[in-house]
This record gives sequence, structure tokens and C-alpha cells, in this order.
Amino acid sequence: MGMSRTRIRSGLCAAFVAALLGTGVAGLLGCGGGPQPLQGVEVRAYEGQDLSSINDMRENSIQGPQAVDLSTYRLTITGLVEQPVSYAYADVIDDHQLYTKVVTLNCVEGWSVDILWEGVLVRDLLNEAKPTEDARIAIFKCVDGYTTSVDVAYLQGRDILLAYKMNGLVLPSERGFPFQLVAEDKWGYKWAKWIEEIELSSDIGYKGFWEEFGYSKDGSLSRPSFGN
Repeated sequence: MGMSRTRIRSGLCAAFVAALLGTGVAGLLGCGGGPQPLQGVEVRAYEGQDLSSINDMRENSIQGPQAVDLSTYRLTITGLVEQPVSYAYADVIDDHQLYTKVVTLNCVEGWSVDILWEGVLVRDLLNEAKPTEDARIAIFKCVDGYTTSVDVAYLQGRDILLAYKMNGLVLPSERGFPFQLVAEDKWGYKWAKWIEEIELSSDIGYKGFWEEFGYSKDGSLSRPSFGN
């Protein structure tokens, strides 16, 4: 008969896969190439507590969602430190203890979300950079040009996360991939996204993006969001 059934099936499978390239379906067909990783399912409850959906968060960044290239991305800690550090994305996640924590984000626009965050403690990163005694604030600088600051004492004295996951999923680009600050007990404008640098400074009068428009430099939920 000429061509065997095995060769016919292999040829049809290869042709079908070629037609489906880029659709994400090819990895499910069992036509070779090994298993393909799939995104997990969003966690919507944790230890008896209902969680908000990732989609409940509103996109209100100053430049829109940012696309970060991990092949060139670095997270740096600079300024008033004895040992400036520069991390690749994997360095942050693979070389540090990871933690999970449910924290509520409250936006000045009037909405809030309860999210399960996963990441590293900011103080663990700062300790590796060894802040100097005159380092008073940490300025978070983001890929889109956004900046905000929080007290070094706040970061050192509490379990503040630099998150890379939310509700069990890696941060989508619109939610701050690769890293977002989980600035618990502070208004949402302190929750910097797409972070690429943490600069330690003695300038307690520093004003970030929204602080320049009159929002509180402290940003605590216990205080009005507007005014210093």
C-alpha cells in the first residue's frame, strides 16, 4: 500500500500542529515536544476567607500596563546602602524565603480588594544591601516612571511583601509584573507596580508622583489620603 499507517498518522499530526502554532492548542495534543506549562487556576478562598478576583482590581496606572522583558530586567537597591545590589527576577524568587499573606488593597477611588499575595519580605532584600544609619525613606521607582516612598522603619519593622504572585497566579502585566509592593495599611497609591529600583534616601520631604499632587506622603489608611 506504500506509506504505513504510522507514517500517515505522524504526518497528519505534524501538519495539524503546524496549523495550530501560536494558538496554545499544540501543547495539548501529545504530538511530541514534552509537557507544556499552563497557567494555574486563581485561588478565590484561603483559610476560610473569601478572596476578591484579580479582575476586581481597576487599571489606573499613569502609563497603562507595562511589558517587562525578563531577559534584561534587574531589580536594584541603591542610594544610602553599604552594598548596592542588583537582582535578576529569578534571583529574588529562588534565593529568598517566600511568604504568603492575605492583605486588603484600599484605593482612594473608593474600591478595595482582598488578595492572597506571595513574595519576599522587603526587609530581607534591604538587609542584603545594608542600609546606612541615615537612610530614612525607601523610594520605589517603577518601569513606567511612577515613584512613591515609604519609611525604612515601616519596611524593617513589619512583614511587608514584594509580591510576584496574587491569588496563586504570577502577576499579570496589568497588575505589576514582575513585582508589586504590598504596602499594607496604606492607600493604594503606595502600592507601587512594575518596580525596578528601591533607592534609600535621607530626604524625608521626598514626594512621589501622586504626592506631588497633594496626596499624603505617609499614605496610612488611618489618616486622610489627601494632604500632608
